[in-house]
Amino acid sequence: MTVRRKAAVCTATGAASLVMAVLSSAPASAHGSMTDPVSRVAACYAEGVESPRSAACEAAVAASGKQAFYDWNAVNIANAAGKSKQLIPDGKLCSAANEKYRGLDLPRADWPSTKMTAGSHTFRYKGTAPHKGSFELYITKDSYDPTRPLAWSDLEAQPFVTVADPRMESGDYVFQGKVPARSGRHLIYSIWQRSDSPEAFYTCSDVVFGKDGKGGGSGGGGKDGGAGGSDAPAPTASAPTDRKIAEGAAKSSVRHQGHGTATPSGGSAAGAADGPEANSAAEQSPSTELAETGGDGSTPYIAMAGAAVLAVGATAVFALGRRRSAAGGR
Repeated sequence: MTVRRKAAVCTATGAASLVMAVLSSAPASAHGSMTDPVSRVAACYAEGVESPRSAACEAAVAASGKQAFYDWNAVNIANAAGKSKQLIPDGKLCSAANEKYRGLDLPRADWPSTKMTAGSHTFRYKGTAPHKGSFELYITKDSYDPTRPLAWSDLEAQPFVTVADPRMESGDYVFQGKVPARSGRHLIYSIWQRSDSPEAFYTCSDVVFGKDGKGGGSGGGGKDGGAGGSDAPAPTASAPTDRKIAEGAAKSSVRHQGHGTATPSGGSAAGAADGPEANSAAEQSPSTELAETGGDGSTPYIAMAGAAVLAVGATAVFALGRRRSAAGGR
């Protein structure tokens, strides 16, 4: 092999390697959710999207569509930038004002719950795509009524847990906190604000204090989205296992870099309840610079990969031209 041909091959190989390096460094997909105490969306996903066991999860899937629960780890706002309270209105805290997840906001007293006691607790948050950032956990006040839409005023003004960059253990963020004393049914609200991006993630975890495990609240329960009953024991929430997560990965729409197809109004297209994820109103703002996991974040990678591919093609053409020139000169 001549020196020129060796150089051409090396150049092409280097360019091809660049393509692979660029593609392998693309932003990760999916993100995470609280698993101890179990979040609403994680509990319903664990029950089974096609046939949820609890009345609350059945109502939530009916309201949101199945895709929201296959995308259980992506309840987010791409450009929250620490302004969660300004961006999320009362009554939409659990969905983070994302119409796709509206079923999570149903005011019910029979959501699957985790038994909780006051004092030290080890919290776990499944990080399906880890990011640097901080967690804030809020708990509802003594006056909390689960049969009414959740408002910011239902939460204590200050988080009872604040932690930055907690350790990861078996795919979970793990951190300690001291749970305030409560009685009956309550809710723990989490905000995971990334520090490497303005993106933030949100969860609502239903918890029950006390020995009886009663649901709390009032009103009749049912599958129509109304308030759940108070006299029956609260269904126990279970976190999705690694196997369950792997089984549903193929049906998730958050594997790609974009946030799906959004309609101009910010909701899902008619008849597309189970379609790709729709951006929230905040994400659709022309001035919004999406996080790495957002649609705009992949643009530099596509451009770089395209440039590398062009480099490979140009090198091949150059090498072919040199060979033809040499053959014609014989």
